[in-house]
Amino acid sequence: MFALSIAPLTKAGFAPFGEVVETGDVKPKLINEGFAERFDDLAGIDVAAEGGEVNVSLFIGSARPAPLVIKLMERHPLGSQLFMPLSGAPWLVVVCTDPGVPSSYRSFAASGRQGVNYARNCWHHPLLVVGEASPFLVIDRRGPGSNLEEKWLEAASWLRVAPDGAAEANSDITAKQG
Repeated sequence: MFALSIAPLTKAGFAPFGEVVETGDVKPKLINEGFAERFDDLAGIDVAAEGGEVNVSLFIGSARPAPLVIKLMERHPLGSQLFMPLSGAPWLVVVCTDPGVPSSYRSFAASGRQGVNYARNCWHHPLLVVGEASPFLVIDRRGPGSNLEEKWLEAASWLRVAPDGAAEANSDITAKQG
């Protein structure tokens, strides 16, 4: 089994896989007579392929049992998929460029104020809640065509997410045999 370390979620670190959704570096626009702030253009929603439409939904994610073992990856070939936590609780993001190549995996610790927008065709693990059940706003695609591809990993290729949350000293290699 491979061990997968966890790095903090940053825009630069996640860029090959999609977008980090956060407001920290965005100047808000005051609206509603100055009683609300609006943060525009936080992510690019990509769902129009083959006649797709935007689907806004609410997911309630439950914590997975420890130790966290990655056995399944999925991707959406016809559109992006955005997850934004609503509870403020931290959560995990696991992505890769090729499910068959352990060294291509990355794991990120997202704060409860950070979301992600997985790019079209980005391999990712389904929602990973680490504490109590948490609600997420999800923006993705609905419509014709097959927009889900799952890849179950062979047992020899399973990855265990490092329990201490420490990132490897070499951020280019986050999955290692062990």
